[in-house]
Amino acid sequence: MNIMKKSSTALLLIASLAFAGCASQTGSTFSSGQARTTQTVQMGTITALNNATIQDNASGLGAGAGAIAGGVAGSTIGGGRGRVLGVLGGAAVGAAAGHAIESRVRTTDGVEITVKLDDGATLSVVQERGEEERGMRVGDRIRLLRGADGSARVRR
Repeated sequence: MNIMKKSSTALLLIASLAFAGCASQTGSTFSSGQARTTQTVQMGTITALNNATIQDNASGLGAGAGAIAGGVAGSTIGGGRGRVLGVLGGAAVGAAAGHAIESRVRTTDGVEITVKLDDGATLSVVQERGEEERGMRVGDRIRLLRGADGSARVRR
């Protein structure tokens, strides 16, 4: 396998590992653990909508795969000490690039929804901005779904 194939294989690995952690968490998307479970439903009215950014913690897979890809690419530079420096420099640059890619992939556009419940309580839920959330407006009547695991989501 030549160096270009090794580098592109490593970059493909970075991308696939980074995307593997991406799962939609919109108000209408439920995990398999939430299916067929009861949720408490409360009714309320949206009092505020604010943009939010949801960021998963980086797993380190992007940086690790980037370091490998960068080290392989750097090994093609020079010979002797120059080659060692190329591997080290390539690994450092690759790790930084892999971490940046993973962080960007694990960042999701979200919305903070503040709700005044019919019982008078006010609460806020942050969830991924999906099609349903894009249509929400202050004053909309909503259902607040609360799971036994402490999760909550706002639905129209």
